[in-house]
Amino acid sequence: MNKYFEKFITKINKKKKIFTPGPASFLKENLTSIGPCFGRGDEEYIKIEKNVLKNILSISGHKNIARLQGASSLGLEIMISNFIYGRVLIVNTGVYSDRLFYMANTAKKKYGYIKKINYVKYNVINNIKDQFDWIIACPVETSIGYKIPILDLYKLKKSCKSKLALDATASIGLEENHHLSDICAFSSCKGLFGLTGGAFVCFNKKPDNKIDEFNLNIYSHLEKKMTGPYHAIYSLSDVLKNYEDFKYAVEINKKVFLKKMNHLLLYSKYNQPNLCTLIKKKIHKKNKNVILYETRAKIKGSVLCHLGEVHLKRKAKGDIINYLKI
Repeated sequence: MNKYFEKFITKINKKKKIFTPGPASFLKENLTSIGPCFGRGDEEYIKIEKNVLKNILSISGHKNIARLQGASSLGLEIMISNFIYGRVLIVNTGVYSDRLFYMANTAKKKYGYIKKINYVKYNVINNIKDQFDWIIACPVETSIGYKIPILDLYKLKKSCKSKLALDATASIGLEENHHLSDICAFSSCKGLFGLTGGAFVCFNKKPDNKIDEFNLNIYSHLEKKMTGPYHAIYSLSDVLKNYEDFKYAVEINKKVFLKKMNHLLLYSKYNQPNLCTLIKKKIHKKNKNVILYETRAKIKGSVLCHLGEVHLKRKAKGDIINYLKI
């Protein structure tokens, strides 16, 4: 069976060479534990879900987790609606922080727990002296290939005497210090290397906001009142058992790319995320099987992502870069 899977996965991944931010290249481990399942009365699945959620919490460093069926944007809406209140500072890094700003404004008008929102550019956060109840930030902004280290956001949290909420969609698993946040939300299919369809909200203290809705009320998900992301969770089961092997493939691809494209980089190493890289020239593909990342931001260069050899685990060498031309 393993030999069949290996051949199948090799064949599938030869069809496309991806430089997108998720899902990653297709993994044998996404399939090896998958099967028929149900969230109630299915003891085998319930045990797998419990172990997967425990492993995710060990990655995020939080005490509690809600699993959702949907994209990370659902997790972010639930995070903002249920947890965020008072005076809020949102760090502007680009397209995905714009989305956070939109969600926070919507929650402000809809529920009234948020009283005021300040939206500030990422390069001036060291100058902020005011106090806030919450800071919301996206530590890895894939649209421009930029990273604000979570430790910097934690220092801002301390200086502002606030709590910290993270859009960890592009950072979870691949960057350090998520435990320094009070809450974070992300999906199953980027840095966790699972199939699409699952989202997670990790937190320490349960929320105080009362949300009179079904889908956006976090308790609907904590109490499992609807179908969960069963197959997305199944797809993570065997991946998380050997997580560091898959993470290595991302790190080696990033390393190789930085070395070969060093003359085209726009950011210092300090602001380089593991998931992706922005360079100042347009990248082109050598054949039609290459899938490039079409970023939502208006940029002059290109953002390349490093998930295309994840299936190779520790055999990855970054050779996928040879499918690109400048």
